[in-house]
Amino acid sequence: MTPTPHDAPHDLVGIGIGPFNLSLAALAHPLTALRTAFYDQRPHFSWHPGLLLDDATVQVPFLADLVTLADPTSPWTFLNHLRARERLYPFYFAEHFHIRRTEYDAYCRWVADRLPALHFGHRVDTVRWNPRRALFEADLTPLDPDGRAGSPGRVSAHHLVLGIGTEPSVPEPLRPLADAPDVPVVHSDDYLTHRAALLAAGHVTVVGTGQSGAEVFLDLLRHRPVGRERLHWLGRTEAFAPMEYSKLGLEHFTPDHTRYFRALPEAVRDRLVPAQWQLHKGIDAATIAAIHDELYRRTLHGGWPDTVLTPAVRIRTAGRVAPAGIELHLEHTRQHTRTRLITDAVVLATGHRGRPLDDLLAPLGPHLRRDRSGRPRVDEHHRLDLDPSVTGSVYVQNAELHTHGVGAPDLGLAAWRSAVILNHLTGERTYPLPERTAFTTFGLQPRTPQVPPARRAARLTPLADGT
Repeated sequence: MTPTPHDAPHDLVGIGIGPFNLSLAALAHPLTALRTAFYDQRPHFSWHPGLLLDDATVQVPFLADLVTLADPTSPWTFLNHLRARERLYPFYFAEHFHIRRTEYDAYCRWVADRLPALHFGHRVDTVRWNPRRALFEADLTPLDPDGRAGSPGRVSAHHLVLGIGTEPSVPEPLRPLADAPDVPVVHSDDYLTHRAALLAAGHVTVVGTGQSGAEVFLDLLRHRPVGRERLHWLGRTEAFAPMEYSKLGLEHFTPDHTRYFRALPEAVRDRLVPAQWQLHKGIDAATIAAIHDELYRRTLHGGWPDTVLTPAVRIRTAGRVAPAGIELHLEHTRQHTRTRLITDAVVLATGHRGRPLDDLLAPLGPHLRRDRSGRPRVDEHHRLDLDPSVTGSVYVQNAELHTHGVGAPDLGLAAWRSAVILNHLTGERTYPLPERTAFTTFGLQPRTPQVPPARRAARLTPLADGT
């Protein structure tokens, strides 16, 4: 694992290859003076494969691809992907502003297959700062397609960028069941893998009232017999609420709002993030309409569908019951009433949480500055705040919700954030960025009070005839 003399250090090493680091790699590709390498333990690019339902769309317009909002002339735009596949005219006539998830995944794979700086099948085990060499060192383990480890190695870099993404969030009462083998409690990330078994189950409960829960519930509903649907859909939020998607509401996903949010005191930011849940955790209005239409269709011949949709419900405990059922103990968060539900399978559409950085960055722990809650501080350039003895930068992607706000996980800000990182890294305006991006002015700009000048008496102008 000792570096050899011919192993020249990279300018930037990326850890993780999801859409955000893929965006950075695409925008870095034409910068030939910049030596980059990106590593991911997966054998190839894959974006939420368990949720690539046929009709599910990306919740941002196609212009929010990997590069366009920073460089619309890039060869890695979605439109150029269509042109390369001879699909530009069909797309033009289809008039799809929001593309299907399967199409976005295909576009990302098209980019990933053509960028030489990407290295899949390599797990990054740890990173450290070498003060003698003034470089970061990352220990790598190559993995074959079956996940078997090869001989370890090491790369060095002046700077790092972490894009290790998120992991499924599982409610604590259901964690033992979700971790147990052969128990039909699956996260929505794995829905398509288990879809056939879920459709065959006698009764299915979907937990989570966001977009993923809505899509899973709709797919199950459409494929179960009329009158014998046997579906429950529940979650902790107060309603099956639509996502805020008004034009001015969307301006929360602009660099202007990001700068405003970052300047707020830490305590204010911590209160604001959960209060803005409907900006990014609600349900697309079209999906809500499709669910209602499907439920209504099933009432046409009399009777109601065998479905129960209940918001404001939390799961207190969960366990197995004979012969193969799952018992959920439920509590209504407003009524404080309790009941239990026996079901045959559970789909947890309970969202994601950021993968912890501490294990990967353990050797950097003494150099890392944290906020009052113990979270890493992140500056305006998306860098971790490290003490001055570390002269290199560690940039982060989608690990700064607490410092940069609801736009951190949004695909629409991917190209802008990548451009910010590259501009800082190169010390140049490699990608010129707009000064203003929203009609909304977020916050008041403090000014020094000014005293208006004293009013003077109006001077009378004599009339022409002197009267």
